[in-house]
Amino acid sequence: MILCITEKPSVAADIARILGAGVRRDGYYEGGDYKITWTFGHLCELKEPHDYTEMWKRWSLGSLPMIPERFSIKLKSDKGIEAQFNVIKQLVSQASEVINCGDAGQEGELIQRWVLQLAGCKVPVRRLWISSLTDEAIRAGFDGLRPESDFSNLYLAGLSRAAGDWLLGMNATRLYSLKYSEPGRVLSIGRVQTPTLALIVKRHLEIADFTPRDYWELKTEYRSAIFSATEGRFESEELGCETLEKVAAAPLQITSVSKKAGREAPPRLFDLTSLQVECNKRFGWTADQTLRLIQSLYEKKVTTYPRVDTTYLPEDIYPKIPGILGRMTPYAPQTALLLQGKIAKSKKVFDNSKVTDHHAIIPTGQSPDLLVDDEKRMYHLIALRFISAFYPDCEFSTTTVLAEAAGVPFKATGKVIVKPGWRALSDSDRQQDQSEGDNILPDFAEGESGPHSPSLQKKQTQPPKPYTEGTLLRAMESAGKTVDDEQLREAMKENGIGRPSTRAAIIETLFRRHYIARERKNIVATQAGIDLIALINEELLKSAKLTGLWENKLRRIERGSYSPQEFMQELKSMIQQIVLNVLSDNTNRRIVIEDRKPGPEKQADRPKKPRAPRIKSVEEIVCPFCGQGHLLKGRTAYGCSRFREGCTLRLDFSEYPAELTPAKLRTKVARLTSASKS
Repeated sequence: MILCITEKPSVAADIARILGAGVRRDGYYEGGDYKITWTFGHLCELKEPHDYTEMWKRWSLGSLPMIPERFSIKLKSDKGIEAQFNVIKQLVSQASEVINCGDAGQEGELIQRWVLQLAGCKVPVRRLWISSLTDEAIRAGFDGLRPESDFSNLYLAGLSRAAGDWLLGMNATRLYSLKYSEPGRVLSIGRVQTPTLALIVKRHLEIADFTPRDYWELKTEYRSAIFSATEGRFESEELGCETLEKVAAAPLQITSVSKKAGREAPPRLFDLTSLQVECNKRFGWTADQTLRLIQSLYEKKVTTYPRVDTTYLPEDIYPKIPGILGRMTPYAPQTALLLQGKIAKSKKVFDNSKVTDHHAIIPTGQSPDLLVDDEKRMYHLIALRFISAFYPDCEFSTTTVLAEAAGVPFKATGKVIVKPGWRALSDSDRQQDQSEGDNILPDFAEGESGPHSPSLQKKQTQPPKPYTEGTLLRAMESAGKTVDDEQLREAMKENGIGRPSTRAAIIETLFRRHYIARERKNIVATQAGIDLIALINEELLKSAKLTGLWENKLRRIERGSYSPQEFMQELKSMIQQIVLNVLSDNTNRRIVIEDRKPGPEKQADRPKKPRAPRIKSVEEIVCPFCGQGHLLKGRTAYGCSRFREGCTLRLDFSEYPAELTPAKLRTKVARLTSASKS
């Protein structure tokens, strides 16, 4: 019997149908020579500290650092998981061969290998590796099953990541909580979450410390065109006025007119991060929301594997492009031009050297008719990006006009679209975004002159903008550097913070632990987050650059060019040094963090503390801040039920007594709502 193990029941059903295993049993399908079962994502996890030794059950500085001689795994404590694992274990014991049908990525490899290890698998294992869930892709995948050994480095990279996160998270969280927090309070620290928080706190401090400065710009209008003085900003109004008076008394003369042809290539195909950035910019979706939607599109077979970090396609997909475009019938008007001739094969789209396990996110050609609401909007975005990749470049002409008045040089530029190319496909939002900077100039002749209307405009320097989820994802991708150039951004992905598949979860973790909050579309640091980063002196724990270098090493483990043992030894040495440094700190600093739900460790593995009273809902009184949640009653104040989504409402009992009846509380909240609206 051949056993197939998938990561989700829905995938198991698809594979069972294709293999002819149509009989449904309790926890698996069977038919012919095959049985198909499934996991529910992670069934296993690394053991907790107290599983290794009784000494690590109690939180104490003397037990640090905690470094297991060998990491071990265990089954998660859940009745449903235990029942499904028992099914898998029994089927493994009966199998002559196992086919690993888990998600084709690092996390999927780790999930399946841990399950097979715990189930005691002794038979040969082969790997199904596919980039979409269409019937065609699944059949092709089974025709080309690969040996498990092909993916050993992928597994070792996933194992190193999990063990590294355990080492740093468990040790640093206990170390800082015991050393710097109030008894029983937890300071959650992680290998990726803390550098990400440090980025947000750094931006917060840059904005808070920013002092605006006045400056003046000199512009003039001539023949309905706006010219700017090329000398730049004037630091004083007096100097600006002096120059203004000088140029106002003289005509403006055109000294040079030049035109230059330019081309704009289509935007790159989507990887997960660029899709999350674009959806945040256009629709205001969170990174997690975008990830869930694209996962749904993948499981509905309309797009390819989503958790990718490349914007390229392999060259062997090129012959399949006409077929995919031809099946995208809702976009027939847009694809018709492409299908009339030979489709362009650009190195900006097809590059084997830029593709590893998976390629960019593209449509599969399957009908999107079953999609609903936001799924349709996302599919439309991906479909247009895919089609536009094969359209011609946008051709434009840039005109630069130089002029001078009383010896003061001026310049005006304009841009005219000659052939729209791929931009003809863009929806109205994108056309508007890209045409905002366009400025069509009248025809000027070199040597002409005439009266003009100069003016001096007072402006102020602006602080850096707070992060949105989109700009934060870009900062994580490039280890804190702001990079707009696509080629440079591709080169920096090797050193990014986290992986595309985990960044959304990291951001959500910081929200959940109340280290950051949302202010409309912006992400801001809370006082708890600011205090935590101020407390950490160890650059290793909060440096985006250093964390990016660790990510680089994990990628090299995937490729087989770096040793997992060396990576783990470096981490162990780092943890030992951090523990030594913190224990040597005699400043007696303390940080106060409000109660939060447990962080990375289980409640049973935490220091004991008094149990707080349960928060009670207050009769569905609408939150006056966000207007979406309702009031909750805590120990010292009322809050909002959407506090995990970032709502910062707090009504202290000193002003809104705990003993108020719901009716009186509703009246007081209504006054607050009215005041905030006015």
